[in-house]
Amino acid sequence: MADRNGLLTYAYILLYIALSSGQIFFNKWVLSSKEINFPYPLGLTLLHMVFSSVLCFILTKVFKVMKVEDGMTVEIYTTSVVPIGAMFAMTLWLGNTAYLYISVAFAQMLKAIMPVAVFVLGVAAGLEVMSCRMLLIMSVISFGVLAASYGEINISWIGVVYQMGGVVGEALRLIFMEILVKRKGLKLNPISVMYYVSPCSALCLFIPWIFLEKPRMETHSWNFQPLVLTLNSLCTFALNLSVFLVISHTSALTIRVAGVVKDWIVVLLSALLFADTKLTVINLFGYCIAIAGVAAYNNHKLKKETSQGSPDKSQPAESIPLTDSSTSNS
Repeated sequence: MADRNGLLTYAYILLYIALSSGQIFFNKWVLSSKEINFPYPLGLTLLHMVFSSVLCFILTKVFKVMKVEDGMTVEIYTTSVVPIGAMFAMTLWLGNTAYLYISVAFAQMLKAIMPVAVFVLGVAAGLEVMSCRMLLIMSVISFGVLAASYGEINISWIGVVYQMGGVVGEALRLIFMEILVKRKGLKLNPISVMYYVSPCSALCLFIPWIFLEKPRMETHSWNFQPLVLTLNSLCTFALNLSVFLVISHTSALTIRVAGVVKDWIVVLLSALLFADTKLTVINLFGYCIAIAGVAAYNNHKLKKETSQGSPDKSQPAESIPLTDSSTSNS
């Protein structure tokens, strides 16, 4: 029985890595390929959020195969969920837009700076404490990302700005999640987060879409392929479900480690799948340094959670990627 549970856990982890990696490539293909001809990252992200909102409602309220955690109030929704939804929308929008300008591999390398952004904002919010150890870890990660950027052959600063904007948005989302858990005392599983956040994110994306992309979509010819776009949205939702399965059977740390493995897979596979990806020795050297720093950061977080006696599964601030369209671009 134990062996069966262990195999099931590994299956969930592999499913998460496969879906997470596949979703990144799928989004890149939809946004960049001449066959699909859908260069509208804001519209694609909006479609994901609407699709997620509808499916969450069907699964939790109609078929009731999943449960939404109780305890949500109007005050908590307006002061916590709305900022989280807005930052989530910003993260996905800017992260997907970056794929129009930079390679998938380089985008993943830039994402390695995430712990630095989270820590700096955490210190500013009073959630983290500056120490020599953390300063060293942040310096290692920053140096690695800078080295990886220096080694990029065809660098687009517009793409870098979009990707960094997505990183800041994701860091703010994690900070808001931490505040939601620690100061408001509300603990939500990934399905509950999706149920509450997705409609809010959809609204936050719909408003700029009306002014920024809707006029372009009406004046430019583009190829609408409902089957491809529906499948893309379904894969996004399946990715979030896989996060739920992994966390419920293992821990948040497992998601972090699996995320690092996924990032390496994405970097290496993108060099084979996309013509715009040219990896250099400096690229890989810098990324190795950054990943070493990320590993040290994850180890520090694990020790901190263990010393506080809080089970990893109940720490959603670090454990819920909620889509790697960034994911994202979880």
